Amino acid sequence: MDLQTLTYLIVGSTFALYIGIAVWARASSTGEFYVAGKGVHPVANGMATAADWMSAASFISMAGLIAFNGYDASVYLMGWTGGYVLLAMLLAPYLRKFGKFTVPEFIGERYYSQAARIVAVVCLIVASITYVIGQMKGVGVAFGRFLEVDFSTGVMVGMGIVFVYAVLGGMKGITYTQIAQYCVLIFAYTVPAIFISLHLTGNPLPQLGLGSTMADGSGTYMLDKLDQVLVELGFAEYTAQKGTSFNMILLTLSLMIGTAGLPHVIIRFFTVPKVKDARSSAGWALVFIAILYTTAPAVGSMARLNLTETIQTGPVGDANANLVYENRPQWFKNWEKTGLLAFEDKNGDGRIQYYNDQNAEFNTKADAWGWKGNEMTKVDRDIMVLANPEIAGLPNWVIALVAAGGLAAALSTAAGLLLAISSAISHDLLKGVFMPQISEKNELMAGRVAMGGAILVAGYLGMNPPGFAAQVVALAFGLAASSIFPALMMGIFYKKMNRAGAVAGMLAGLLSTLIYIFVYKGWFFMPGTNNLPNTADNWLFGIQPESIGAVGALINFAVAFAVAKFTTEPPEHIQHLVEDIRVPKGAGAASGH
Repeated sequence: MDLQTLTYLIVGSTFALYIGIAVWARASSTGEFYVAGKGVHPVANGMATAADWMSAASFISMAGLIAFNGYDASVYLMGWTGGYVLLAMLLAPYLRKFGKFTVPEFIGERYYSQAARIVAVVCLIVASITYVIGQMKGVGVAFGRFLEVDFSTGVMVGMGIVFVYAVLGGMKGITYTQIAQYCVLIFAYTVPAIFISLHLTGNPLPQLGLGSTMADGSGTYMLDKLDQVLVELGFAEYTAQKGTSFNMILLTLSLMIGTAGLPHVIIRFFTVPKVKDARSSAGWALVFIAILYTTAPAVGSMARLNLTETIQTGPVGDANANLVYENRPQWFKNWEKTGLLAFEDKNGDGRIQYYNDQNAEFNTKADAWGWKGNEMTKVDRDIMVLANPEIAGLPNWVIALVAAGGLAAALSTAAGLLLAISSAISHDLLKGVFMPQISEKNELMAGRVAMGGAILVAGYLGMNPPGFAAQVVALAFGLAASSIFPALMMGIFYKKMNRAGAVAGMLAGLLSTLIYIFVYKGWFFMPGTNNLPNTADNWLFGIQPESIGAVGALINFAVAFAVAKFTTEPPEHIQHLVEDIRVPKGAGAASGH
């Protein structure tokens, strides 16, 4: 069966499954719409949480970043997984014990302030909208290639699918849909990785294949082979550190505390029956996430090796060895149609020259060989995972499966984010602030309308993304890290933090981070534009925009503590509330305290 037919069958079947689950588990009350009735089993919630969090950035884009950034991209692995440890230990059980529907509701009650709740809603919406842009980019990439439609059409199709099952099912429908999506995405990610690892190294486990020797009998380790191939083309060694340690530390920290402050992940821990189930859910989520995250480094490195050797064959400098453009493989032609892979014959020899034309020493050699610059003018990082099975020549059913997995990853996270935005608008703003007497039926309808509006906004911005999916998501993590995480931490562990300090801290952290992002990625109101060159030479102290969230968090903490010191302490009942959140019932009974 041809690839196009297989893709429609497999992707169409998964969409039918998601919509069927949403119809079966549709929400009939606000409790089911916001927190699935608080009746989800910890293992099921762990699997749904993994799907909710492993977005298009994890499935599609992370391995692409690893493929082109090598060692430096390890920060994404450390930051995103490390954040779950913080979430499990420091936030999830305490927030579940508080027993509310949303993060802004906790902040509003903890800081005894409607203003704090409104500011929290603003922070949540800014971070979540930025995050969902990355998912829409991933949807557009997957649809654009495998359903052979342009990028914008792909985004609109994805918007329609999410609208149907997320608006209908709410958290209850999304939870069970995400369990199905996890099964699809993890199967789709690991199966081709096993095939490729077996082909390149003879080892069926990608995690072990990454450190194995090549299957060609040369005795060369796979990573050594990749280093050698890249160096011959003027690129830096794959395993070498290229960025500064300071920036890597800040990016890792930003991703970690951003993970712990993501509102759409936090609300998943409100869906379990008991407090201890919240911590158990986080542990199960880590187990399910680890399957993909330990596979990603192998996928990225093997994809880069396959791509480079396919385009640039033979020894460097042998003009006859370069791939003849007219003889390019079918996968190359397929991805050219999407606009995410582009070639320009700069010297008119009809061959593809692929090398690092930013390397001055190598460029001199290239000039002597008659090359006029790197002719691969565009290789979008987000195509690497989706194109990898095609480049490796795997069967069509594997390629179609990867398409279904990429869409599952993007749609599962998009649904969770849109629900977080919807609940913030309908429950926190409408019900909590402006219309407290609204009926449950009308609140449920308002939530669905809000979700529809959020989908339209996310779709528009998704068609004009500021970077690769993982880069956009990193910005969202930075916004969550600088605004929501400090407010939650101080709300749980510092009983004397008052409303003035919390509000000032959230605003200071959010605004400082947004301003820095806008300066170097001035795309929000004018997509595709930049105010300053987004390069290390122009960054303040060498801090890239994706890393600024950690600095924003420090600003948040500093401003909050300073303002709290010179303003009135929280009421006594609020301080007791904070202690009750942290201390289990019955604590001290054995000792008589």
